[in-house]
Amino acid sequence: MKNFIQEGRYLTVPAPYNVEAGDGLQVGQIFGVAAEAALSGDDVDIDTNGAYELDKAPSQAWGLGALVYWDDTNKYCTTTASGNLLIGAATAVVAGGAGDTLGSVRLNGSARANEAV
Repeated sequence: MKNFIQEGRYLTVPAPYNVEAGDGLQVGQIFGVAAEAALSGDDVDIDTNGAYELDKAPSQAWGLGALVYWDDTNKYCTTTASGNLLIGAATAVVAGGAGDTLGSVRLNGSARANEAV
């Protein structure tokens, strides 16, 4: 097709803040996981799909399949919808202890604003 640009799973975007490889980041309504470290404003390759272990809100339990959102203020995943970007679903149960700060997320690969659920 003459107007095809790319598959779209991997995108190059300007880093909205300093990121390390494996960090989640939001640019507008696009969420992805950084493939490499980048300084704010530098180009960074991101993966918008797949399953990743990402930082999550401490003391928050997750059920398998729970909707997961990106809290761009705190730079972590949460199951709190209000004011946050829907990015995917939990792929594993996570306990709600203060030390449970990582969660497995299957990214939805779409640019999607927060919506009422």
